[in-house]
Amino acid sequence: MTKIMPRPGIRDVAAVAQVAIAAGREIMAVYGSPFDVEYKNDSSPVTLADIRAECVIIEGLRAIAPDIPVIAEESAYSGRLPEASDLFFLVDPLDGTREFVARNGEFTVNIALVADGAPVLGVIFAPATGELVYADADIGAFAARIDGDGVIVDARPIRARAVGSGAAVALVSRSHRDARTDAVLERMRAGEVRGLGSSLKFCRIAAGEADLYPRHGPTMQWDTAAGDAILRAAGGCVVALDGAPLQYARRPPGAALDFANPEFCALGDPAMAALLRDA
Repeated sequence: MTKIMPRPGIRDVAAVAQVAIAAGREIMAVYGSPFDVEYKNDSSPVTLADIRAECVIIEGLRAIAPDIPVIAEESAYSGRLPEASDLFFLVDPLDGTREFVARNGEFTVNIALVADGAPVLGVIFAPATGELVYADADIGAFAARIDGDGVIVDARPIRARAVGSGAAVALVSRSHRDARTDAVLERMRAGEVRGLGSSLKFCRIAAGEADLYPRHGPTMQWDTAAGDAILRAAGGCVVALDGAPLQYARRPPGAALDFANPEFCALGDPAMAALLRDA
């Protein structure tokens, strides 16, 4: 039984993972009971689980690194944004709220550390299944599970795969697939296409179980930063449709949309980005 070992300072991915696990407990407490669903101005759903998980994460990250700003989804939508910084945490306390509401288990806690526009640490925890995937740019990407006592066990390194001449396996959102997504799938020569919720798509690509995930329509930086960090550390990339890597930084005009992403494609094999550029 392999356990993740701690590292000191703000790059302590084990400590960040424990914060995600604690948030997962809050999420599952709500998941196991009847709950209400409200909707934000962008029509995305929010539940008590989102709010409770975010509170736990902000408190936990402040205990680890009190000087590092935390940008979290629900706080951002409420107008509570810290001053701009070159080093900050990006948090989605419950990625896949629609999947949470549908009770299909495909939802995650996402925490990333961003430095100079790039995600350098990422943790994704799926509380319904106990799956944990994490990465540090200096040590690589790993998958593990959480046992019944909340202990991180069976950690193993993961690596994205090269596609070569074969047909790529594509993952698509259960909630956001459209005709433009299908056009990219054709351009990228996808063979098998599987639906999957939340940031689990990044995890599957990082583990070499799939090859790409195209996404059109609105997403925010907290939706992608943790998965991007994991995929980069596993040898893959997340790029805009012009082939440029996603950048993580605050943009004007001073609201949650400061952190909007362009349309993108997550790739296990960076060589596939040429298919986007050549289109």
